[in-house]
Amino acid sequence: MFRLVFKESRGDSIKKPVGYRKRLVEKQLDEYIESFGAVSIEGPKFCGKTWTGLSRSNSVIFMGDPKNNFQNRTLAKIDPSFVLEGERPHLIDEWQEVPELWDAVRFEVDKNQGKGKFILTVSSTPNHKGIMHSGTGRIGKIRMSTMSLFEIGDSSGHVSLNELFSGKFKPCLTGEVKLDDLISFVVRGGWPDDANLNKKMWGNTAREYLKTVVDDDMFAVDGVKRDVKKVWALLHSLGRNESTIVSNTTLRKDIENIDDELIDPSTISDYLNIFNRLFILDDQPSFNTKLRLTRRILKSPKRHFVDPSLAVAALGATKEMLFNDLNTFGFLFESLCSHDLKIYANYNNANLFHYRDEKGNEIDAIIELPDGRFGAFEIKLGTDKIDKAASDLIKFSSIMEKEGKKAPAILCVICGLTSAAYLRDDGVYVIPITALRE
Repeated sequence: MFRLVFKESRGDSIKKPVGYRKRLVEKQLDEYIESFGAVSIEGPKFCGKTWTGLSRSNSVIFMGDPKNNFQNRTLAKIDPSFVLEGERPHLIDEWQEVPELWDAVRFEVDKNQGKGKFILTVSSTPNHKGIMHSGTGRIGKIRMSTMSLFEIGDSSGHVSLNELFSGKFKPCLTGEVKLDDLISFVVRGGWPDDANLNKKMWGNTAREYLKTVVDDDMFAVDGVKRDVKKVWALLHSLGRNESTIVSNTTLRKDIENIDDELIDPSTISDYLNIFNRLFILDDQPSFNTKLRLTRRILKSPKRHFVDPSLAVAALGATKEMLFNDLNTFGFLFESLCSHDLKIYANYNNANLFHYRDEKGNEIDAIIELPDGRFGAFEIKLGTDKIDKAASDLIKFSSIMEKEGKKAPAILCVICGLTSAAYLRDDGVYVIPITALRE
């Protein structure tokens, strides 16, 4: 009886999503479908994992479907093999609801050799208890973020990151950019469902997202109740320290000084771990030059929410408040640019880092290609900061050369309020974030 009901609930092969917006992560997904027996798409809720999975699947089972008292979930717990039936690739959405499914998929892949059998989506990392095998070699993992400005349609895409590295850049006028628009993009973020919403609604998704994290999702991960006031205090502190290098110790002091909330170091570590398991943080690691340099490279990552709108929500900020505090908005603008740069870098199989040494030299973003070439990027909101940013980039290039490292392949200022993409006489590119693509 269960098996018959399950088949009815799953239905026939699926239809491709109507109104689906193409995502850059599809390139990696297609490669992994050909490389692995199964692919797991990881990322925060509402970032578009399910729709991207559906765009490549021929059948689907939803673990979160409440039909018949969450029948699919019940059946999966009784016998995980129920969930594996379907035309391939078969999508299993939110598999973490029944962690045993991981081993069931891995076993099925081992039993019947072949590629692209399953696509899994996951919005939180379950406890490893009950999972026997890592899935290495059988299940490829893809990290998915919210949408970039180019994917949404707010970047013209006049300038390609790939073409910058290939020396195919062509200067061009890119159109006027208004501060109002940049602030709006940060407040809205890259949530797919918000792309066509009235601007008055922008920001609601991020605010409700954090409420759900605090009220429900953290407990759902491991069944532990946490102090709501302390959780919000840490979120506020992360918002205040967005796009900065800040230690757990500094976060604790910040919380105690500003939120007047005493919090133990182990509590901060626990909360950050849960935030990472919910994929709401996406820190930017330090660039490792892999050489014995004469100067010490600081290894701490830059703190980022997975989407800039979450930092706005954590601060309790509004568009109007950010207009009146451009210093704070500068850090949030850097968050927006870093968010998009990582998506464009990943499309090119590259990685995003930052650089800072003990002498105070720092670069906002380093993109390193698989062949070892890398580019250095400074992120500035206004055109009045371009000269200083270019000078810092040239100094960084000189440091690399003096200490035996190959010079950056490109030096680039990502600017908010500029209407052209061009190459300066000193060899530094200036590119508006609203003109950049992969």
